[in-house]
Amino acid sequence: MVIASNRGPLSFRYDGAGRLTGSRAGGGLATAMTSAAASPDTVWLCAALSDADREAASTSRDHRIDLVGHDTGGGAVVMLPLDPAVIAGAYTRFSTSTLWHLNHGLIDVATLTFDATWRGDWASFVDYNQSFATAIAGLAADGAKVLAQDYHLDLVPAMLRALRPDLRIGHFTHTPWASREDFARLPRDVAEALLVGVLGADSVGFHSPRWAADFGACAADVLGASYDEGLVRYAGRDVPLRIHPLGVDAGPLLDRAAEPDVQKRVAGLRELVGDQQVVSRVDRTEPAKNIHRGLLAVAQLFRDHPEHAGRVVHVALAYPSRQDVAEYRDYTADCIALAAEINAELATDDWTPVVFDVRDDYPRSLATLRCSDVLLVNSLRDGMNLVAKEGVLLSDDTALVLSRETGAADEMAAGAFLVDPLDVEATAAALHAALTLAPAERARRHDRLAAAATSLPPRAWLQAQLAALD
Repeated sequence: MVIASNRGPLSFRYDGAGRLTGSRAGGGLATAMTSAAASPDTVWLCAALSDADREAASTSRDHRIDLVGHDTGGGAVVMLPLDPAVIAGAYTRFSTSTLWHLNHGLIDVATLTFDATWRGDWASFVDYNQSFATAIAGLAADGAKVLAQDYHLDLVPAMLRALRPDLRIGHFTHTPWASREDFARLPRDVAEALLVGVLGADSVGFHSPRWAADFGACAADVLGASYDEGLVRYAGRDVPLRIHPLGVDAGPLLDRAAEPDVQKRVAGLRELVGDQQVVSRVDRTEPAKNIHRGLLAVAQLFRDHPEHAGRVVHVALAYPSRQDVAEYRDYTADCIALAAEINAELATDDWTPVVFDVRDDYPRSLATLRCSDVLLVNSLRDGMNLVAKEGVLLSDDTALVLSRETGAADEMAAGAFLVDPLDVEATAAALHAALTLAPAERARRHDRLAAAATSLPPRAWLQAQLAALD
């Protein structure tokens, strides 16, 4: 079996002495797939995204690296040492600035321009996908199953089918799919190529029926395909759209949270917050996560309910994401500045309302969720959002304030406080309701949330994708 994704389970960096060191990669996809793909019969194919990744790949035979000993389980990863210029065009610009924004409803029509530079980035995206398809064709055994993961590889299924028609090909989109209105803004040839690319698969997967319906609607509008009851008929093929809502593997997560580095951070956080209730969040600093409005909601909570002053603290861990993109750097800076403004307005001599940290510290993220009384997940749009599921497992009684625009809301609505991610005042009211829950109601809600969070853990989720190819 071959699993293919832009980012793999392992990333490299240079330490203070200039030596290469490998560690578990960040991001929801890597977290989800690592335990599920740890098999000697599985090869994980990804791009070497940094100079350190490229050096590690170039010094390994066939760019293949054993995953044992890297906090990622077993198996092997093949890191493609692609031209940095191709990665910059395909990933940093086209995938991030176009596809990510389309899929998350963040397109700014006032500045959206399809010019020669954009066309160059599209050409890089095509080259990038062709490199993956060619590499998979060389790696996969006869009749093997291939799982192409996420929007970075939308063109791979059709390309791979042309090279290796014997393979069984699955494609899974971890983000939402763009609405039909947003997708229609793409140049027609690009929109057609993306849809035809995905429809080269034998099974197309999503986290939520909402995202599958958006894909089907786009295929009908742009390609004239027939879409009905989770099936797209196009070019003489019937392609099923499957729903696989990824859950969390509770055992390994709780084992990791029990390790000394996490426990040390738990103790430090307990010392910092004392007996205050903790409203937590753990996110990447990128606009779709809606951190800025989350901070506004916390400030509104304290203004509307001054009784929480000195009794509640907001601990927000927002680790830097895509800092090579100016928009993401600016967003990170804006969030840091807003947290400081809230503290300047509301803090007292013995109370700081917001603790805002932008360090990438996985053990501290686990510790913060462990200490959470209320978890805030207010994404503008999210394919799933695993933090919502991890958080309710790591804390015995945390309440969840959850954006209804997440895939997780499909399963967790019965236990969560659902909010419109644009509505700051309603989010503040939901935070207050979550903080003041009666113990019995809190326990009832938490039981429902925990059951939903573990309903389809990664290994079962992966097996469901494979079974869809039989």
